[in-house]
Amino acid sequence: MSTEPKENADNRPTVSVVIPMHNEQGAAAGLIQGICDAASDLPAFEIIAVDDGSTDGTFAALQEMQKECPQLRILRHKTAGGQSAAVHSGVKAARADICCTLDGDGQNPPEELPKIWAPLVSGDDAQVGLVAGQRVGRKDTASKKLASRFANALRGWMLKDGTRDTGCGFKAFRTQAFLDLPFFNHMHRYLPALFKAYGWNVALVDVAHQQRMTGESKYTNFGRAMVGIWDLFGVVWLTRRAKSVSATEANRS
Repeated sequence: MSTEPKENADNRPTVSVVIPMHNEQGAAAGLIQGICDAASDLPAFEIIAVDDGSTDGTFAALQEMQKECPQLRILRHKTAGGQSAAVHSGVKAARADICCTLDGDGQNPPEELPKIWAPLVSGDDAQVGLVAGQRVGRKDTASKKLASRFANALRGWMLKDGTRDTGCGFKAFRTQAFLDLPFFNHMHRYLPALFKAYGWNVALVDVAHQQRMTGESKYTNFGRAMVGIWDLFGVVWLTRRAKSVSATEANRS
């Protein structure tokens, strides 16, 4: 692991990696180590771990990792606000123009991160605002995969967002473009539709998936489905009402 952060010419990281974490004490160290390894070829990077009101030793585990990883920053929510709130807090604090997210439970292998940020870091297509991961070979229970398949089919039919797996935690996006989106709870599940509604192209990348490092899922299939139905109707309304316009300042006569 690197002992000193690399810095670019303007002292800003190339990529900010944001991790929402709630009661992930057992996963924290391995995940941070993996991200540092994956990002070692970047000119500069930072990791922003958002402790979303954890009641276990997540914060202490992250503090311990800061001794080895100077790129790690820690934000704390006094109470749990949920995954979207944690991601939003992390992105608001980010210093890079490009942010990446992945889940804090270790099911998103950090070695896949370079595939996610590459289309944005390369700068080849200025119209791409979001790179969304799509899980291949999911390591979930049969009931969870079935529920996810149904939810993705319904969402795809209603939103026409062109992706089969919006629940994947792997995302990379332009920081300001994300912050320009309307913020609401559970928005992280609808980023492809939202970015498209606001005039951006979305790139899709297949990524691996693995078993949880430790702990248990914070969601139940039933609870996710009930909340998701109301969210879906709200996002349909948002995407249909969205306006994407730009203004240029006129020269003085």
